Amino acid sequence: MGMKGKVALGAVVGIVVIGAVSANAGSNGDGKSNGSGDKGTSASADHGSDGKKTAKGKDGGAKATEKKVAFAGDGEFRVGKDVKPGTYRTTGNSDGMCYWERAKDAKGEMDSILANDNVTGASYVTVKATDKIFKSNGCKDWEAVDLKATAKGTPASRMAGDGGMFRVGADIAPGTYRSTGNTDDSCYWERTKDAKGDMNSIIANNNVSGTAVVTISASDGYFKTTGCKDWKKA
Repeated sequence: MGMKGKVALGAVVGIVVIGAVSANAGSNGDGKSNGSGDKGTSASADHGSDGKKTAKGKDGGAKATEKKVAFAGDGEFRVGKDVKPGTYRTTGNSDGMCYWERAKDAKGEMDSILANDNVTGASYVTVKATDKIFKSNGCKDWEAVDLKATAKGTPASRMAGDGGMFRVGADIAPGTYRSTGNTDDSCYWERTKDAKGDMNSIIANNNVSGTAVVTISASDGYFKTTGCKDWKKA
């Protein structure tokens, strides 16, 4: 299947930037993001334990988890100085105004852009040591992700249709998923091998009207969903 094209817009400045596919498909028609009517484990934009720590109280019990904030959701950061190379995650972006960009220099030109995305829900991004600038605008704070660490708990078998980007094997379990009731090609999904965010990252994608069915492989790195009805493992 051929990839369907996208032109992504910068969240604030409105410049046309390179983008692989339609990550801005829209929001669910009913305004819902979680399948609360179904029983079982469900992944939302905030699902997962990466980048968080659990502190113990005086009695030995666990306190609420705290995010290990790596850098703010607004700013332009020099790679290797302001931000270290690695994989980062932002969650809870509900207004579609979160925009990130990896750049090869600070000229601010179209040719400077290596990869970018507009985000609803959660997003992962891998900042490479060869990148020069990482830009983030309108996003929640970014937290570092240890990809070698084993995620706690059981990966979910359901996920929010507008939840954004989920890490396979950590946030969601591999398998075949189904989403129903999508209209006007507003549902977009994407399987990716990594979180670099460029064209080479994409394994497969589609814009869907009606029922969507996709098999997420254990070897996939991430699954992205936006503008869809909630997904349930078949």
